[in-house]
Amino acid sequence: MIQQAEIKIKQIRELKNITQEFVAQKLGLSTRAYSKIESGETQLTINRLNEISEALGVGSMEVLGFDDKQVFNNCKQDGYIGINHINIPDKLIQQYEETIQSLKEQIQLMKLLQDK
Repeated sequence: MIQQAEIKIKQIRELKNITQEFVAQKLGLSTRAYSKIESGETQLTINRLNEISEALGVGSMEVLGFDDKQVFNNCKQDGYIGINHINIPDKLIQQYEETIQSLKEQIQLMKLLQDK
């Protein structure tokens, strides 16, 4: 039996904003039957894990290795629940900023060429 996989499946499905109805339809199941998989009422097999992973657009190993703490960190402060995203490395931010600047320059050049 695969332990905690049903929780990980639900978390991934919710993060991808996919409904239980959608996954159930892809699997040829009723929504209630699929719901039982996510709640742990129905035992999850390797074959079913592979089918669900495919419906979610992720690999089955990604599901098994999924750690919600790596994606977001829920914190509760003064009764407010917020999401603190993982810090993005400075080098990655710099690369994105350089790409954005390059694209802006390309847009300006295209506008100049268009005006001619």
